[in-house]
Amino acid sequence: MTYLWYILLIALTFCAMEGVAWLAHKYVMHGFLWYLHRDHHQKEPGFFEKNDAFFLIFAVPCMLLFWFGFTGGVAWMNAVAIGILVYGMAYFLVHDVIIHQRFKWFTRSNNTYIRAIRWAHKMHHKHLSKEEGESFGMLYVARKYWEKVQRDKERNSNHLQAR
Repeated sequence: MTYLWYILLIALTFCAMEGVAWLAHKYVMHGFLWYLHRDHHQKEPGFFEKNDAFFLIFAVPCMLLFWFGFTGGVAWMNAVAIGILVYGMAYFLVHDVIIHQRFKWFTRSNNTYIRAIRWAHKMHHKHLSKEEGESFGMLYVARKYWEKVQRDKERNSNHLQAR
């Protein structure tokens, strides 16, 4: 496998993981494994949530791909595992650090993308039950959230200019 194909497969896997995350979130987390995800929507005391178990659940395929890729010398399995790993790191950074601020690293960002993704996630969390959810993805932000943030920025800009 050439390096270009390897890098392309990593990038394609990373992009495909957004769809996998959306499907898993909508049909698994808000479906038959709601009992693990519920405390993420209905906050309970403590730093850890049952929902954190999904980190381990989603890490298993990645670890297996690394294992079989390295022990069997199958390069495409390693590329897919790296794509999943990088998506998992991005998911952690966006979801746990930027959105929920479980770690206080980026608390004052005014970036349009970050504001749009926070708003989309806020709309997801306004639903406290597993039904009637919206915005199940993580890195892709639907147009309506971008537009809402853009309107807010324009409104704030006009308000400041009027002073």
